[in-house]
Amino acid sequence: MQMTDQHNEIRRTVSRFVAEELNPHIDEWEAAQTLPCHDIMKKAGNLGLLGINKPEAYGGLGLDFSYQAVFAEELGAAHHGSSPLLLGVHTMMSTPALALHGSAELCEEFLAPSIAGDLVTSIAVSEPGAGSDVAALRTTARADGDDYVINGTKMWITNAPQADFFCLLANTSEGQSHRNKSLIVVPATTPGVSVAPKLDKLGLRSSDTAQVFFEDVRVPQRYRIGEEGMGFVYQMEQFQEERIYCALVLLKFMEACIKETIAYTRERKAFGKAILDNQAVHFRLAELQTEIEALRALSYSAVEQHGAGEDMTLLASMCKLKAGRLATEVANSCLQYWGGMGFMWDNICSRALRDNRVSSIGGGSDETMLSIIARRMGAVSKA
Repeated sequence: MQMTDQHNEIRRTVSRFVAEELNPHIDEWEAAQTLPCHDIMKKAGNLGLLGINKPEAYGGLGLDFSYQAVFAEELGAAHHGSSPLLLGVHTMMSTPALALHGSAELCEEFLAPSIAGDLVTSIAVSEPGAGSDVAALRTTARADGDDYVINGTKMWITNAPQADFFCLLANTSEGQSHRNKSLIVVPATTPGVSVAPKLDKLGLRSSDTAQVFFEDVRVPQRYRIGEEGMGFVYQMEQFQEERIYCALVLLKFMEACIKETIAYTRERKAFGKAILDNQAVHFRLAELQTEIEALRALSYSAVEQHGAGEDMTLLASMCKLKAGRLATEVANSCLQYWGGMGFMWDNICSRALRDNRVSSIGGGSDETMLSIIARRMGAVSKA
């Protein structure tokens, strides 16, 4: 993809933001196992980074998706996965449908302050019994006069303990599971909304993730995003941006593992020579870097397709599948060359292994991606 001066300026801005506002604090945040979400969000909002491809009418820059993609890639220069995930959820998972399908009134109330960095957002789709199988979710939003009354439970909800509102997917009617759902904005302070204690995760330790309960939660129907019954379709659209984000944000994190491994193995000696001087080591690192470049090319092909108004579902699914698997492969391979130091908790490779493992699970598992790819290839027989 051809990068313009404006693409490069956004890249420089995000790079400075990561270097000055994220990386100096990451060890502190990891130790505390939480992020100052509102502080990070406001700083990003002040730089215009939260509405890059959102409408100018609500404070966004009104640029195309390729600029948002550059933002996502450069976030990956952070030395952990948690703060990029905070920003990724906010910009590429919980607000795309609102920006595209929300009423002017709804966007003024929720999108504009999100772009300004005054609100922290969260996407509430997954449930204890419905992860990749979104159609199986059981949360309901029953119409009652001009309101919806919401009941259900959401699981693995990123940003939940600090979120100001949830972009909630719920069943608003009976009938076909792909046509009975709606996306609804639910303010976190609404009576009946409760957030459980933070989940104790393998990785992404400073990212707040929790179960959220909705018990007779009443919100006005005007908080619905777009048409009733179109929520599944809107969420599938959001998933494509989420999945390409998952690929883009891993690129520089993987490259950082390789660069740090080169530096360490150049200095570390065994049996009379540097570890890096073993052909098996530098050949393997070269192979991994080549795989990253191939993923970068595939990812930007999907971005170009999306920008042209075409369906990027196939390429986005391929990117998500490849990124999740490659991130684990890179971190695991590099960790091996650190020897005992690689097994330490604060090693960049061990952190990458923990933080990135979820990339093959969240936002659609590897198996879900393979199913989508196989169907698009015509490799699945119709029942």
